[in-house]
Amino acid sequence: MALILGLLSAIGPFAIDMYLPSLPSIGETLGVSLHWVQLSLIAFILPMSLTQLVYGPLSDIVGRKPPVYVGLTLFGLASIGCALAPNIEWLVAFRLLQGIGAGAGIVIPRAVVRDLHTGPEAVRLMSLLMLVFSVSPILAPLGGSLIVRWVSWRGIFWFTAGAAVLGLAMTATRLPETRPAEQRHRADWSSALSAYRVLLKDRSFVGLCLIGALGMSSFFIYLANSSFVVIDHYGLSPTLYSVFFASNAAAFIGAAQFNGWLTGRFGLSAVVRRAAIGMAVTMSLLFVVMASGFDRLALMSILLFLGYCFLGLVIPNSSVLALEHHGAVAGTASALMGTVQMTVGTVVMAVAGLFANGKPLPMVAGIACCAAAAMSLTLLIVPSNAPAGGLLQKTL
Repeated sequence: MALILGLLSAIGPFAIDMYLPSLPSIGETLGVSLHWVQLSLIAFILPMSLTQLVYGPLSDIVGRKPPVYVGLTLFGLASIGCALAPNIEWLVAFRLLQGIGAGAGIVIPRAVVRDLHTGPEAVRLMSLLMLVFSVSPILAPLGGSLIVRWVSWRGIFWFTAGAAVLGLAMTATRLPETRPAEQRHRADWSSALSAYRVLLKDRSFVGLCLIGALGMSSFFIYLANSSFVVIDHYGLSPTLYSVFFASNAAAFIGAAQFNGWLTGRFGLSAVVRRAAIGMAVTMSLLFVVMASGFDRLALMSILLFLGYCFLGLVIPNSSVLALEHHGAVAGTASALMGTVQMTVGTVVMAVAGLFANGKPLPMVAGIACCAAAAMSLTLLIVPSNAPAGGLLQKTL
């Protein structure tokens, strides 16, 4: 189950991570600036986040599997459109459609986890899902760089079209329906809207979503800028950039290996608090060192690795805490959480892009600011004395 859900979750991010080594090449081929190329990334991520508001309630109403079929079909067809795009305008348009389809793979696996488990068991399955999910940013950039080298950046989208076909086959043959028919009968769009109102009034839920959103924002800034910094500023090849990117992505895998043990021993809340502090301290140190003029790729790689180890504990555990008391509307709650996290991340990435100049310092400054904000909100929202089985009810 973790393998299937992880692969479905990774299809959308795969279309981001595989794309990264080709960003400078796309700019050169289509004759556009850094900001136009980054727009093609934003055009994918923003609809992928917003459409979760539809996919989540839809999965509560009709079941978990039908929305996956719709989303992956649209994703696959849009991938073919991207591969054939004659200019940057068409590429951005098809990336937008691709993002609309990818939203299903983001929201529904989390709802399936909540259908099956709560508490420590949910953490265990979410950590396994994160483990599979983390393979994408390790293998995808390397695969993307090889495709760019051997074919062109257009070959990346033929590959993602094939991934959509594989996802459809897995969903049809291997994924059980975890939303019982009797629960579907009690769900409709009016109840979904009511659920959104209830969730938005739950300050603990919103706060936990924002903690994950700020952590995700730090990684989105890295996504949008790292290829230009590493390839153009430091002079690495696209293949070596993929290795650099994979080293930081491996931090998520390392964190996932210890997450179940850590939360079982110290509790979800304690792990989230300490991980958020660790991330903020590490990323702030990176900014101070880089701002002092010590511009070294090796040092940046080490500190980013440590910081994203902590992020690998913040995001899955804050997600479990946010969904803990909303099992009756797990799809809707998962959709709202995913939309908040990815929309905030996309907006922050766009704002940070205004200051991007291909140098490491603006990227590192944005990452450090997001990490500090995530830590501040965590200390405010997450109580230090919550039991291991869940978050204490707390309002601001």
